[in-house]
Amino acid sequence: MSIKQYNGSAGGWGALRATTEHLFKSQNVAKNISNLLRTNQDHGFDCPGCAWGEKGVPGRFRFCENGAKAVNWEATTRRVDGSFFAEHSVSWLNQQTDYFLEFQGRLAEPVRYNPKTDHYEPISWDDAFALIARELNQLDDPSQAEFYTSGRASNEAAFLYQLFARRFGTNNFPDCSNMCHEATSHALVESIGIGKGTVTIHDFEKADAIFLFGQNPGTNHPRMLETLSHCYKRGARVVAFNNLKERGLQRFTNPQKPLEMLRNGYTPTTSDYFTPKLGGDMAAVRGMVKILYERHQQAVQQGGSVFDLAFIQQHTQGMNEYLAQVEATSWEQITSQSGLSYEQIEKAADIYQNADRVIVTWAMGVTQHKHSVATIQELVNLQLLFGQIGKEGAGVCPVRGHSNVQGDRTVGINEKPNQAFLDKIEQVFGFKPPQAHGHNVVQALEALGQGSSKIFIGLGGNMVAAAPDTQRVADAMHRARLTVNIATKLNRTHVNPGQESIILPCLGRTDIDMQAFGPQKVTVEDSFSMVHASSGRVDMSREQILSEPAIVARMAHATLGEHNPVDWLSLIDNYDRIRDLIEQTFAGFDDFNQRLDLPGGFYLGNSARDLNWKTTSGKAQLKAHALPEMIVPVDVSKTSERVFVMQTLRSHDQYNTTVYGYDDRYRGVFGERKVVFLNARDIAALGLVDGDLVDLETIWHDGIKREINAFKLVSYDIPEGNVAAYFPEANALIPLSSKGDYSDTPTSKSVAVVIRKAAGTELKIKSA
Repeated sequence: MSIKQYNGSAGGWGALRATTEHLFKSQNVAKNISNLLRTNQDHGFDCPGCAWGEKGVPGRFRFCENGAKAVNWEATTRRVDGSFFAEHSVSWLNQQTDYFLEFQGRLAEPVRYNPKTDHYEPISWDDAFALIARELNQLDDPSQAEFYTSGRASNEAAFLYQLFARRFGTNNFPDCSNMCHEATSHALVESIGIGKGTVTIHDFEKADAIFLFGQNPGTNHPRMLETLSHCYKRGARVVAFNNLKERGLQRFTNPQKPLEMLRNGYTPTTSDYFTPKLGGDMAAVRGMVKILYERHQQAVQQGGSVFDLAFIQQHTQGMNEYLAQVEATSWEQITSQSGLSYEQIEKAADIYQNADRVIVTWAMGVTQHKHSVATIQELVNLQLLFGQIGKEGAGVCPVRGHSNVQGDRTVGINEKPNQAFLDKIEQVFGFKPPQAHGHNVVQALEALGQGSSKIFIGLGGNMVAAAPDTQRVADAMHRARLTVNIATKLNRTHVNPGQESIILPCLGRTDIDMQAFGPQKVTVEDSFSMVHASSGRVDMSREQILSEPAIVARMAHATLGEHNPVDWLSLIDNYDRIRDLIEQTFAGFDDFNQRLDLPGGFYLGNSARDLNWKTTSGKAQLKAHALPEMIVPVDVSKTSERVFVMQTLRSHDQYNTTVYGYDDRYRGVFGERKVVFLNARDIAALGLVDGDLVDLETIWHDGIKREINAFKLVSYDIPEGNVAAYFPEANALIPLSSKGDYSDTPTSKSVAVVIRKAAGTELKIKSA
């Protein structure tokens, strides 16, 4: 392991070198070069990585470094089959790293856990579906089953999945969005009537200012860097609010620009960079609004205005209540909670006021706090005051993670469906779906842990590694009567089996999906509500692998029987038939199959962009929230140790829970993941030095001890009092019961912890 400063830009030669290394690591070099050339291309396949959209401009290369890692990781020649499981017990596998588990290769045949031998053993597809059907049909209540969905699932698979579960009798749809952008969905539906962003990729070409909150595009959505650098070049102000200084938010060398590469040049990705405290974004925006409101009041006295009063009067409701809350907020609270000075906030307000067209974007640095819904609605309030929604070059833009997490929600993966959707299901399919709300992720895990839910079925994903409170989640899986995991690769959830456990291997984005009517394509929806087709190019016909739509349809057929409510098996033959059903069920999908031939796909539309507010009042709502009294609502008076606020984050060699390697190049960490990022002054105040090993323990009110041990301290540019560590390693510190207001999203960006020198040496420093 080494810690050394990385002086390069985001992208550049470092990205090319990393792409080449992972290309060779796949042991499938020639085919993966071809695969990369088809990534995100028309008639190619959608990148299994992030959900950033494309301009639709022809290009030879449409992948980034992390997209290349995802493709190489999936399109490997290594296989995990019955012989692998015969050699390795599940208990032994559970002792290995997350990197080791997925590096073993693609799952190649269905297997069933044998608790007597502690090994997975091959099972036929027919027997697997029969076992699943038997267990489901023996439940006392359909809501004792949990149907989890990962954002990797296609629209076709997700649509069949929700139809299967609703016909079975439950709305239990915990899904990965519950752990990331659920706060976004709740906040936007309340404020503007739709839970999606209002901008398209083309709006970035017309924006005068772009404000980025709580996101690290260099690692989490690298294709955004090209967009930001281009905006900077043409003179737009790009303003970042992010807790850590991240290379991708500073400068970018575009690997597809030969002259820039040869000259070792770069383009800045931001014009201004602020580092608020964790959870301080809402306070920072409140401060901006407070300054702008004072200017507006002065302008009104002189017969003018700063706010867009015509827009506010015609399109909004709640301004007076909100501005009263702004006036009541003290500058002491704003600066203390944000960690920014008045002058810094004033500078941000100046940039905002002087821009005619503003886009506000955010990601999980905003959505994983207790007050995330309030923070997002604060961002929306700012945009509404200036009429920055519903015009070109402006709007709100939540940047999603998984490539189809937004699409899955669009086609019905929602534990709290609205009545209009349920009525449409009844109209199209002839049965009355369950009306009661189902479980989200936190509720599902609590139910499994308590034994009130008996079955967990995962359409993709890695629940044990992705969710908080790692040991508690693993225990919940062990208690389940049956766990079923549909996956491409071995992961942590598979090696924490239920009493019965089955792994069903599925095709990935890169694979050819051959069915009775020939090769099939699936569809995905990006962050800009663009729907486009994806068809793989890797031949997996030698393996005992099925597509996700085929697995879901055959499970449904085995459980529900024929024509209940559709001919499940005929849908597998030709996915056009699935898309016809989607078209009948959801608005915006007219001529679904025909429009897939359009270059770049088609736009679903956005009601708020059209100034059509589907709220209860028929207008956009300015929501009035007080700033939180505490970022983490815990009593720290009972400890003599200093309490820090911790966030979990990804390394650069990682996508969600998939760990590609041990280097975090941009942050200067090589060959290690058990690290803690801390301000140098905090390290000194603790009586420690850079490189010391430390233990971290959570401060929470449920009496459960949560601790991680022997993590190396790394000095970093992060506000004092804040800490960062990688997930899933640090997920063990996040209480399952620590969740966002209204959203139930785990608070992975605001965890109260104490830090002690490893080997039990406790430090007695008074809490700050």
